Amino acid sequence: MPPRSDEPRRDATGSRRGSSRGAEPREPGIGGISDARAYTPRGRTIREGGAEQRRTPRSSRSGDPFRPALQVVDGGRAARAGRREPATAGESARAGRRTAGGRAGVVRTVSARPVHEPFDDEDDPPPRRRPGPRRPAARRPVRKPRRPPRLGDPRRRLRLATVLALTLFASIGVRLVYLQTADSPAYADGGLPNRVKVIELPAPRGAILDRDGEPLAHSVEARYVFADPTRVKDRNATASALSPLLGVPASELADKMQRRKQPGTTRDTEFVYLARGVEMGTAKQIVALDLAGIGVHRDERREVPGGDLAANMIGFVSQDMNGLEGLEAKYDDLLRGQPGKRTYEAGLGDLAAPIPGGFSSTTQPKPGSSLQLTVDRDLQFMTQRILAKQVAQAKGSVAAAVILDVPTGEVLAQASQPTYDAADPTKVNSPADRDDAATSFVVDPGSIHKAITFGAALQEGVITPNSTFPVPNTMVLGGVPFEDTHHADGRVMSIPGMLAFSSNIGTIEVAGKLGKDRLIDYQKRFGLGQPTGEGLPGEASGRLLPADEWSGSSYGSVPIGHSVDATPLQMAAAYNAIANNGTYVQPHLIKETIGPDGARTPSAAPATHSVLSPANAAALRRMLEAVTTVDGPDGRATGLAAAVPGYRVAGKTGTGLRYDNGKKQPGEVGSFIGMAPAEKPRYVVAVFVWSPDGEGGAVAAPAFREMMGFTLRHYRVPPSLTDKSPKFEVFPR
Repeated sequence: MPPRSDEPRRDATGSRRGSSRGAEPREPGIGGISDARAYTPRGRTIREGGAEQRRTPRSSRSGDPFRPALQVVDGGRAARAGRREPATAGESARAGRRTAGGRAGVVRTVSARPVHEPFDDEDDPPPRRRPGPRRPAARRPVRKPRRPPRLGDPRRRLRLATVLALTLFASIGVRLVYLQTADSPAYADGGLPNRVKVIELPAPRGAILDRDGEPLAHSVEARYVFADPTRVKDRNATASALSPLLGVPASELADKMQRRKQPGTTRDTEFVYLARGVEMGTAKQIVALDLAGIGVHRDERREVPGGDLAANMIGFVSQDMNGLEGLEAKYDDLLRGQPGKRTYEAGLGDLAAPIPGGFSSTTQPKPGSSLQLTVDRDLQFMTQRILAKQVAQAKGSVAAAVILDVPTGEVLAQASQPTYDAADPTKVNSPADRDDAATSFVVDPGSIHKAITFGAALQEGVITPNSTFPVPNTMVLGGVPFEDTHHADGRVMSIPGMLAFSSNIGTIEVAGKLGKDRLIDYQKRFGLGQPTGEGLPGEASGRLLPADEWSGSSYGSVPIGHSVDATPLQMAAAYNAIANNGTYVQPHLIKETIGPDGARTPSAAPATHSVLSPANAAALRRMLEAVTTVDGPDGRATGLAAAVPGYRVAGKTGTGLRYDNGKKQPGEVGSFIGMAPAEKPRYVVAVFVWSPDGEGGAVAAPAFREMMGFTLRHYRVPPSLTDKSPKFEVFPR
């Protein structure tokens, strides 16, 4: 190994490099801290070649505790490298260039600010080489220092967490808004059946009043008793406790309280009626029993103070207050009103009570309007009583009675027999017992139709009140024989005589002079062949025989009241036209309606039209008086039993037939229709009695007498003292 040179090494510029402390040579092979290169805290070297070293300011030095040791080690390398001598001049030059060119740990000063280059990591000095040609040392690759791992930025984490939280809350908020707006109706409706209760508030049904405002039918507050079978603990014991109070057999109540499924569902029935229209006192007793699953609630009960008073005309209602027959059915919409309801949120189970502050809505019920009829309650009562008494003599009979106010056409009474109790309409022998006979009882009117024939003949001038002509005992038309019960034997008869003896032959001869077309025309004018429009549902229209359907016998049957279908009310209205100076007035029952607020609305004025002139109507009335007055050597009139003492009465008896569904029924229909006082009629009374044994004729006239007498006295009509009935000649000479 060549000896080390003690001379200071030179850099590439030829400048001598030595110790930073002085120029004294150092001992060969020994390197100290003074020969090591000093580092700044940032790893920068102090410029070499100067007399003094530059030091980095203390404020910029690194606080690394291992920095001085690294400087010592690196300085040792530099000292050892500085003592080497190149073997040749080329090596010396290359060595100088390496020294100046920047071996590991050397700073090349390019600018005022030195740039630190990485130094060699190798700690031990390179091994010594033997003398000989030296190869240039291979440049080792420069390694970049490993950077320490970057720590997480807390501000970045905070921002990320904030964004995630806001996103979560925003998603929840959007979902809540969607549920509250778009989906809220569906979810709300889904829960309604569980928490919303609806209670119907029944509207009080309007009353039916008589002409003086007295109730014929009205509603009163009551209670209904119900059961929840799912909550009834012992249905047999419960039924036994309720039976004496409700008047219902315990077995029937127990059967109602048995658990059942609702139709079409799997849920148990939670409501069943036990009784309707229970009186308030009875309901209080049931509440006091405190039976599990049994409750009471507001209800309505229809009361009919008169029982059967005008029952066939008024009709009745169901337990739900729906009209089923009569006026109750015809004017159901007006009487029923509009029910209200209460809707509220309630708890479940034992807390099934309104939720405080929960949803609650109440629609108040609107009571129904009331009907005020033209019927007089007292007169109706007496009419029914008289009719029932007279009809009792003819078993199995059907009867009807109508009383009309002449100038107005108002129905003052309208009775039927049999009748029923409207408060308990199920207790009847037959549903037909509930029919209103005055409007549904269709008959061949018989001889009472003769007044229409004679009235048409007077109006058309075919006859006069003084007309007379011979009347034979019999007549054959179309192969059918017609005869009189009072034989005239071909003698000349007066028109009043024909009416008094109810001559069929005389009437047929008058109709022959009139003609069928004119007779049919007057039948229509008197109101036959069409409903009167009185106000009751199901009113029969009757039937007239069209002219093209007349046979040979029709010329004899139609004038005397056969081959004609009519109701008692139609015939009463026809006689009312005679009593009203020839003007037909539509009979009607409804006087006015009374709203819930008390406002009164009169019914429409009845339809009227002229049938006879006042003179002809008066002449016909005078001739009809013969029916109740003629009683002499020539015979007795057919209507003497209908005479009312103290009053002039004009009327006509009749014997007709009854048809049911087009089939003739056995027996006869006896009738009498009359008016009083005859000089100026105030009232018309019609009585019809059908009896399978033919006893109606003996009943109708006496019933008329009693009804008309009571009516005249009830309305205080003065007796006919100054204007007595005229004297009639049946067979003038």
